[in-house]
Amino acid sequence: MKILVMIKQVPDTATQVKVSSDPKAIDTAGITWIVSPYDEFAVEEALRIKEKRGQGEVVAVTLGPERAKEALRSCLAMGVDRAVHLNDPTWEQADTLLTARALAAVIKQEQAALALFGRQAIDDDMGAVGAAVAELLGWPCASWIMEESVDEAGKTIRVGRQVEGGLEIFDLPLPAAVSAQKGLNEPRYPTLKGIMGAKKKEIKDVKAADLGLASEAPALSVVKLEALPPRPPGRIIPGDPAEAAKALVKALREDAKAI
Repeated sequence: MKILVMIKQVPDTATQVKVSSDPKAIDTAGITWIVSPYDEFAVEEALRIKEKRGQGEVVAVTLGPERAKEALRSCLAMGVDRAVHLNDPTWEQADTLLTARALAAVIKQEQAALALFGRQAIDDDMGAVGAAVAELLGWPCASWIMEESVDEAGKTIRVGRQVEGGLEIFDLPLPAAVSAQKGLNEPRYPTLKGIMGAKKKEIKDVKAADLGLASEAPALSVVKLEALPPRPPGRIIPGDPAEAAKALVKALREDAKAI
């Protein structure tokens, strides 16, 4: 069973992101880059499926610039068998749809039985690539899964989505695309052996022409990035509690327009 896991390199959550001199991009100087945390759940689940079945192959795939290879190496150190890097100037400004088309093409080329995604990348929070890929492939799709199990024959996958008060269970025929939610598992840390072994594993560079894709302009483009305005300081209402409560309600109604 071949499982492809789509991952994205994003700024570390502790990084202070700033808009660069080009208002359409962020300033990448000094940024620490990581694998998007939700994608780590997808990687871990793919490895668990392979280990439980005792056979198969797990392939990590990313679309991004040369530095994105660092994210692929992190996945290889976790235990992924090999990696594919979609790295072409054609995709430099790729939007969700262009990204989905590229990923769908490589999934089809690899003849994967299962495509795993993180529920969303933490940089743009679009959360649409997994469903878009499934639509392009004509595959069933389940998003934000909290549990999964592949049947012994490798023909179906049962997934559970969290709803209020329980889990919503679906049985999907394979091949299928699913996206992982926090709580699905606990991603493993790469071992020293895994880190050393990752250096010997293959990272294959793939261009648009290798997938039979022509150059295409994105339908969605960034016009301008703006930093959030500074949060105003808090306000303390002194005095008698009853009078302060009245002043608070008045401020919420008239100033904050919250009630």
